[in-house]
Formats: sequence, structure tokens, C-alpha cells
Amino acid sequence: MVSRLATLVDTELILSRTCTLRGRILSLKQDDTHLHYKVTWPSKIETPVKQEEYKVKLETVDSEPLALIDDTEVLLRDYLNLGPNLTELYERWSAADSNFKKRAPEFTGVRILQQDAWETLVGFICSSNNNIARISQMVSNLCLHYGPYIGTIHDQIFHGFPTPEALAGPDVEANLRALGFGYRARYLARTATMVANEKPENWLASLRNSDPYDGPDVKCSEPDGRPGYRKAHGELLSLQGVGPKVADCICLMGLGWGEAVPVDTHVWQIAQRDYKFGKGKHKSLTKANYDAVGDFFRELWGLEAGWAHSVLFAADLKTFAVRLVEKTEVKDEVSVNEEDGVKMKVENKLKREAMEEEIVKDEPIEDKDVLSETRVKRVRVTRANR
Repeated sequence: MVSRLATLVDTELILSRTCTLRGRILSLKQDDTHLHYKVTWPSKIETPVKQEEYKVKLETVDSEPLALIDDTEVLLRDYLNLGPNLTELYERWSAADSNFKKRAPEFTGVRILQQDAWETLVGFICSSNNNIARISQMVSNLCLHYGPYIGTIHDQIFHGFPTPEALAGPDVEANLRALGFGYRARYLARTATMVANEKPENWLASLRNSDPYDGPDVKCSEPDGRPGYRKAHGELLSLQGVGPKVADCICLMGLGWGEAVPVDTHVWQIAQRDYKFGKGKHKSLTKANYDAVGDFFRELWGLEAGWAHSVLFAADLKTFAVRLVEKTEVKDEVSVNEEDGVKMKVENKLKREAMEEEIVKDEPIEDKDVLSETRVKRVRVTRANR
């Protein structure tokens, strides 16, 4: 969702961030106490929508045509993953790990979003050896050229995210190359074809974690994670453009497997510096070291190891250093102002200041025809008042 946000000036939500989500246009703005949201529904749905896909409830009212019930608040709470108690999680991780206890207090409020699996998969294929500005542009182009039209606000057109079927056409790869996707065009087109035509129906959904959240003290019974996580990770590796790290990102952020620990070069550096990995002859991030880092963190932090790892990842980024001067506060309770249905209190009260961000996502590249794109230039992206 973040990669598809646009900044708009709205009469009710000044300088709101707006995106499409599950068949609607959603405008968001956060102040010191609440997350405000406004929903704009399409006047008509041009592409048939599966009810279960968008979690929209329909019912008959006094024998009249089916009425639409707004489930946006439920959707937001689920998407933002507001159920787990952050204070309890941070206390559990701090008790288990002195390094986490030292670094995490300045980075409260970090949550793992519960994103759509297909959108997460496509987003992380785009992220390979890329920067945030270019990833956002790629995702926006996918929506604009292949996603269903949802509506227009203040002269800005909004499209939903394209389905696997929409990206499985014969001309998709060539079109994406023309749009600047480079070697990722082939990965995306081939992966879409596999998901749409070769995998079983609802294949991605079948890989999702269906276990309920059991609290912060649940440990991993097996160092390499639950069988469902291992199965999901292994099957994702069959897709084009998906290596171990991208598979773990999808498992963590799109399929709900909290023990998934994506290990890139930055996380490997944290493991070397703070947890004494890579001593002696094995200083590079080999497959064995990748697995060892994940197993270690799962043993240390439990079933939500991927969440804890993400807190340390954020805390270690130089570009987030400006956050150290921000005043942050975590609240355990969530309440809703039912007066008008547009206010939701969230845990992290942040007075955000402008900050510069410089992040490169990387994944090993195997194709010989992509060498020209392996030299990645770091691009500065300014985020202000988010």
C-alpha cells in the first residue's frame, strides 16, 4: 500500500495520503492521536469483483436490492495489524536479547503490515536491485496500465492492483520493458502466467498462515520454522525472480508467517557486528549462513522473529537516524471515535519531521542478460510529514 500512496489536498483531510485498497479509494491522515480515514467507493464496478476477494459484505434490506456494508475499519485494523500488543512484544524481545533492548526503544510503533500476497509478491520482484523511488514508479505503472479503474479524485486517476490474469498476456513483457522494468519484465510476466495458468486455483491463499496469534511468548518448536512456513517458502522459490530473501519477504508480509526472517546484505552486517556471525573463513552470505541467521533469530525471538528483525533493521538504517530526535509514545489500547466513523486511534503517536531515505533492495541475480542493471545508483527520496 505504501508504494501506491499519493499526496492529495482534500477539504476534509488536508494533505492526506490516498491509495486504492480492496476495491475502494482510501484517504489517510495521521495526527498526534488518531488515524483519520475517508472512503470513496466507485460509482460502478467495471470489472466483476469477487465478494470474498474484497471482504465486502452484501445483504438484502427489506427485500430491496443488495446493500453494500462498509467494512473499511475492519479492513484497516487487519491491514495495519493492530491486534498484537506491541508493548508485550517489545518486552518479550528485550528480555530475550540485550541488543534488541538497547536499540529498540527509539523505534517503537513498528508493525508488520498484513498485505495481499499477490501484491506483495509483485512488489518484491520489482524491488530486486532497486530503490524506493523506482519501485514506487513501477508499481504505479502496473496499476495504471493493467489495474481496474476505481475512480478519480481531484483530477488524479486511481486504479486497483492488477490481477495475475491481467499480467499474463502475450504482450506484457514487451510493454513492461518499454515502461522501464528491465529484466524484471520477464520475471513478472512469467510469474503472472504461472500463478494464473499453471498453479492450482487459490494457490497463494493456500500458503497463508491460518494459525491465530497466540501472544508474544510463543517460541518456535523447530529452529527452521513451522511446516507451513517451510512449505510456503519452498513453493515460492519455484517462481521467476524469487530467491530466498524475496520468498521470506512474501512469507512475512504477505502470507502471515511471523517466523520468516529476510536476510539481505544489511541484515547480514547486523548479524556479523552484533551477533558474531561470519567469523573465520565464512564471511560471505552463503546459503548456509542465510539459513543459520534465520534459525538463530527464530530461536532467540520466537514465532514473531521476522517482526523483531524488522525493528532492528529500521533502527540500524542511517537514514532513520533523524527519528532519534522525534518524540514517540506507544499506547496499548485502540479506541474508535464513533461520532462520524472517520477517526481511529492508533498506538504510535509520532510528530514526524522531514527525513531523507536512501534504501536499496537487493536479491542475487542469476540471468546473464541483466548484468547491465546490476550497478544500482542510490537515489535520495524525501519523505515529509507522513
